[in-house]
Amino acid sequence: MRSSLRYTPNSTGQTFATDDSSINKKAEDTLSSIVDGKALHQEDAAQLLMCSGETALLLRSIAATRRNLAKGRTISYSRKVFIPLTNLCRDTCGYCTFKQNPWEKEAKSMTPTEVLQVAKTGRRHNCTEALFTLGERPEQRIPEYRTFLQTLGFSTTLEYLRHVSELVIEKTGLLPHANPGTMTKKEMSSLRDVNASMGLMLENVSERLCMQGGPHAQAPSKHPKLRLATIKNAGELKIAFTTGLLIRIGETVEEIVDSLYAIKKLNDEYGNIQEVIIQNFRAKKDTPMQENVEPSHEFMQNVVAVTRLIFNDEMNIQVPPNLSPDSYPEFLACGINDWGGISPVTIDYVNPEAPWPEIQLVNRVCEDRGFKLKPRLPIYPEFILKKKGFVPETIKSLIESMSDVQGYASWREAYN
Repeated sequence: MRSSLRYTPNSTGQTFATDDSSINKKAEDTLSSIVDGKALHQEDAAQLLMCSGETALLLRSIAATRRNLAKGRTISYSRKVFIPLTNLCRDTCGYCTFKQNPWEKEAKSMTPTEVLQVAKTGRRHNCTEALFTLGERPEQRIPEYRTFLQTLGFSTTLEYLRHVSELVIEKTGLLPHANPGTMTKKEMSSLRDVNASMGLMLENVSERLCMQGGPHAQAPSKHPKLRLATIKNAGELKIAFTTGLLIRIGETVEEIVDSLYAIKKLNDEYGNIQEVIIQNFRAKKDTPMQENVEPSHEFMQNVVAVTRLIFNDEMNIQVPPNLSPDSYPEFLACGINDWGGISPVTIDYVNPEAPWPEIQLVNRVCEDRGFKLKPRLPIYPEFILKKKGFVPETIKSLIESMSDVQGYASWREAYN
C-alpha cells in the first residue's frame, strides 16, 4: 500500500512530516537494502525524499558513491548561448515570466539576423551550443505573430525554428539544442537533422496540476500525457533528449516519485534520455505563484540523491547552478554530474533574475572538492561514442570535429 505522504513546506521552505523518526527508520531500511545491491522500489522512494538528519546525509552519501563509481570525478557543463527565438506563447503557466503578451514592451520575436548575431558572438567566446528556447505555437493564438512568420516565409514556429537552426550550423558551427515544447513525431523528425539534441521538461506527471487553480490550468501543452508522448517520439526517432522535473509547484512526494519512474520507464525502453534535470521552483514577481514557498535546499538535495538511485548509474543528472547561487556546490555531494548550460555571453531568459555563475568560479568549486570540470557538447559523450544512431548524419562530421577522444568538447580556453 502506498503511503500517501505529502510534503508540506512551512513559511521558511523547510519540509517536515508528522513522524520523522518513523520515516527515517523506513528510509534507513531501504538504504541498507540498496547498499546490499538491491534496486530501489518505487513504493519506497517517497520515504527517502522525506528523510532528514543523519539519514538524509547517508542517502546523499550513497548517491554520491554511485555517481563516483559510474562517472568518476568528472563534472560536465555545456558552454552555450541562449537564443529566445520568441517569448510569445499559447500557454500561460502560473510561475512563468518568460512569456509575454504581444502588447507588452518585452515581447520579442527574433529575426534570422538577430539569431546569427547572438550565435556569432557565442562562437567568438568558444561556445559550442545554441540553446533555442521559445514559447509553444504562438501562431495559434496571436495574429501579429502569424504575420511575423508570414513575412519571413513560414507558416509555423517549428518551420522557422528548423530554418534558423540550419543557419546557425552553416554560418557559425554552433550545435543547436531546441526546446520548442510538445511536438508530433513528424515535427520532431523535421528538426532532428539540424539539432544535436532536443529537450522538454516533463515537470510532473500529475494531471491534478492541470486542473482549475493549478499551475498548468491555462497551459494545455503542459498536460503530462502530451509531454510523455513527445519524449516517446524522441525515443522512437533516436533523438538524444533532455527532460526533468520542476520541484515545488504543488505536487506531492509520491507525484515526484511517479514522475521520475515515468521518465525511467521511457528511458528503459528507448535509451534516449541523456540527462534528467532537477530544477527548483522560483517564486517570481507579478505571477500567480509569486507568494508560493520555494523548496528547501535540504529537500532538493534529497530529490537529487533519490534521482541518482532510481536511474541506472550511467544517467546524467543536472542541477542548474544559477537557481541555487549560494548552495549549488553542495549538490556535488548528492550525486549530480552536470551543471547544464552556462553562458559567458547571454543571460538565462527564463530566469533573468538568476545570473549564471562565472565558469572560472564553477571550475574552482569543482576543483576544491576533488572534481574536474569539463565542457561538453549539447549531446553527451556516450551518445557520440557508445550509443549507435543518435548522432544525426547531417551534422556527424561537425560533432566529431568539435569533440575529443572522450566525447567532450575539444575547444581550447574552456574556462575563459
